[in-house]
Amino acid sequence: MIVCRTIADIRRRLNEVRSANWRERGEPITVGLVPTMGYLHDGHASLLKRAREECDIVVLSIFVNPIQFGPNEDFDRYPRDEERDLRIAEANGVDFVLLPSVEEMYPAPARHSLTIVRVSGVSESLCGASRPGHFDGVATVVSKLFHIVSPERAYFGMKDAQQVAVIRQMVRDLNFPVEIVACPTLREPDGLALSSRNVYLNPEERAQAVVLSQALSRIDGWLAEGVGAFELRNRLADEIRRAPLADIDYVEVRRYPTLEPADDELAEGEYIAALAVRFGRTRLIDNRVFHVRKGEPACSAP
Repeated sequence: MIVCRTIADIRRRLNEVRSANWRERGEPITVGLVPTMGYLHDGHASLLKRAREECDIVVLSIFVNPIQFGPNEDFDRYPRDEERDLRIAEANGVDFVLLPSVEEMYPAPARHSLTIVRVSGVSESLCGASRPGHFDGVATVVSKLFHIVSPERAYFGMKDAQQVAVIRQMVRDLNFPVEIVACPTLREPDGLALSSRNVYLNPEERAQAVVLSQALSRIDGWLAEGVGAFELRNRLADEIRRAPLADIDYVEVRRYPTLEPADDELAEGEYIAALAVRFGRTRLIDNRVFHVRKGEPACSAP
């Protein structure tokens, strides 16, 4: 496994691998990119394993991206552990790790006058409304990573389903030759979605945070009763409020992947129930994507 800390280095090494493979085999290789902010957990490892199964070369990027954090958010205290991350990367068959500095990714004076990639519409609700500018930062850094690595495939977890929708829209609109592979959310045995921010939770907050997955797990039963979007949202919120420490940011039911508001009477199609809830200082997100097919039981994704 090779660790690259500059854009020039990763580009040079990938070009060498691509050229050598073309000379030896007469065919192109498939490069898979897994973009992360580090502090890797089993959810990240599942993305790396999927990329390893499907690609000739696996590139992991680790970069805590400052422009996707708001002024009062947790950029400075976001968990970081480079040595541990590199052990996990090597154990999961990563070929190259891109580990750039902020100065490498956003050289001065660009940090004060950035070119921003903004994906309108799909980025403006849910976390986009709660965290203005967040998805501009996500789209900008992912766009940069796509230009740097030139992957054939890029792997993202569905825990942040809005991020997946934003990146897919950006890829379509800007004609990136990249296949976006969305992978299922991984969970703790009690159902809590894996997240690097889970380490912030104290024992009582951690015990109560499981209410998010418990609420989402009831969606199929509620849909079988024939509830509409408004009642579904209210039931989810009521279920979450059973946890005394839960401070709801939003509970929404929307169409997916457009994230347009859902009519109360759910027509046939794909929807998302999306949550953002604070436990103490820690903001957690979770979701469930589900399909409505008239005359058939509801079918929801993990």
